[in-house]
Amino acid sequence: MTEPTNDNSNAVRLVVISAGISDPSSTRLLADQLAQKSMAQLTDAGMEATLSVIDLAPLAADIAKALIAGFPNEKLKAAIDTLAGADAVIAASPVYKAGLSGLFKSFIDLLDNDLLIAKPIILAATAGTARHAMVVDDQMRPLFAYMRALPVPTAIFAAPEDWSSPEFGGRLARAATELTQFVRSRVGPAITGAAWDSYQHQFGSASSQRHEPAEQIDFDSDLMKLAAGGSLGGR
Repeated sequence: MTEPTNDNSNAVRLVVISAGISDPSSTRLLADQLAQKSMAQLTDAGMEATLSVIDLAPLAADIAKALIAGFPNEKLKAAIDTLAGADAVIAASPVYKAGLSGLFKSFIDLLDNDLLIAKPIILAATAGTARHAMVVDDQMRPLFAYMRALPVPTAIFAAPEDWSSPEFGGRLARAATELTQFVRSRVGPAITGAAWDSYQHQFGSASSQRHEPAEQIDFDSDLMKLAAGGSLGGR
């Protein structure tokens, strides 16, 4: 099965994931500022950019149920499908007790391992103290490396004192520039187009970029019979 092609190579779908739970949320504010700068730079580069936001707070109960049941409901599936269709991503999480938000990590745990392959992504986090500044690089970057995404070089962290810092806007702009250059280079589609078959895909993995034909799976094999709860006839 061939990969779907985008009729408009200049069309870019930017998707924001925000795990902020307060109202107003500093995490959502950070994500919005990054999205605004990224959309402006993508537009200036001649691309037709659209923006979708996935707020995880209203999905918290759905995420918890999906972790227990093993599959998402329709509302959560719609959010995951939105993320699957992204050309670029901004992921923002609050930090609690030197760790990522449990809500944020639980949502990522529900994603198929193929969902974010070679997608450019800005990693961002907020916290009440600068003591948590390394969480983005220590925890978020390895997490998305495992998902085989393409985090941009500049990670964004915001403690209360950062919002008034003259340098903060420059860091946001730099991250947006890096994301724009990743998208303009089309490095993501180039990687998936050239290397897709060399990835070790999990059984049943579903990617927005390619699905393996169902006829390649032998459902009558001994392994599949065992997986379905059957027996091997006395073996």
